[in-house]
Amino acid sequence: MTIALQFGAMLDPRAKTLLKTLIERYIAEGQPVGSRTLSKYSGLELSPATIRNVMSDLEESGLIVSPHTSAGRIPTPRAYRLFVDTMLVAQPPTDDAQVESTVRTQLRPGEPNKLVAAAASVLSNLSQFAGVVLTPRRSHIFKQIEFMRLSEKRILLVIVTPEGDVQNRIMATQKEYSPSQLSEASNYINANYANLSFSEVRKRLRAELEALRGDMTHLMHVMQEAVVASTEETSDLGEAVLISGERNLLEVADLSSDMDRLRKLFNVFDQKTSLLQLLEVSSHAQGVQIFIGGESNLVPIEQMSVVTSSYEVDGQVVGTLGVIGPTRMAYQRVIQIVDITAKLLSQALSQR
Repeated sequence: MTIALQFGAMLDPRAKTLLKTLIERYIAEGQPVGSRTLSKYSGLELSPATIRNVMSDLEESGLIVSPHTSAGRIPTPRAYRLFVDTMLVAQPPTDDAQVESTVRTQLRPGEPNKLVAAAASVLSNLSQFAGVVLTPRRSHIFKQIEFMRLSEKRILLVIVTPEGDVQNRIMATQKEYSPSQLSEASNYINANYANLSFSEVRKRLRAELEALRGDMTHLMHVMQEAVVASTEETSDLGEAVLISGERNLLEVADLSSDMDRLRKLFNVFDQKTSLLQLLEVSSHAQGVQIFIGGESNLVPIEQMSVVTSSYEVDGQVVGTLGVIGPTRMAYQRVIQIVDITAKLLSQALSQR
């Protein structure tokens, strides 16, 4: 049982209702919530004294705090965790349809890199926070290869991955090859090596070069070198993180009111290491994941939350996307945005 669920089991229905109301009002208004507001919005017939007693108990439990000298209270990261794990209700279908229509308009099937960039942008625009996408892992497998003659001794090698990513290499050769010879070489490689990893292709090429006709041997050696370069580039690049709308967070008082906090926030964007770790963790989980500041080293700022979901190509997880914002975010709506965007990006990437 998680800590959030343990706390939820300890709270009586009255305390849960007041805590839920307090969080919802704080998310909506951004101001510490007092007993009068709770009395008005909770729907409970409780005296101000009873509400204050319950709030005192919640404060002792570490679920709410009183900022400065304010009479009101605000939720802690622990309270947000309890809220998202046990108190959220599903959005109405009409809201889902509106978000889906907006996202679908932006994510039409096309070039993978452009689709991923569009996903980061739509996440940012809909949430008004920062959208982040861990780009598809570059495949170590090729689907198709083609040789194209550029000049007498220069050839363009085109490598197409199963994800639809296209990589180009210019190859220098010691002799001239005719278009028909290049076509024959392409057909041979596609027939014998397609859907194998680059490392497996290298092993088989080394073993089979001697069996090839002499006029193709040099071309295959050059092909082998190009495959090595592709493998090394894939390893060096690793995963890339695209971020859109990070400047939106400058408008969020919870994050921008403290210069040290702001510096930490933009260090997260500049270095990207912690984001990569967080998104990589998310890619191994099912459905939407919510990381709330202060819970783990993956979210280095207590006032920051990250809502993520993995996305797929042909049923295989290839990356993660999400929204970065303040802990005081409308989780219900952000979860909806992230979930729908992940599903529609998966559809668009799989329709090649």
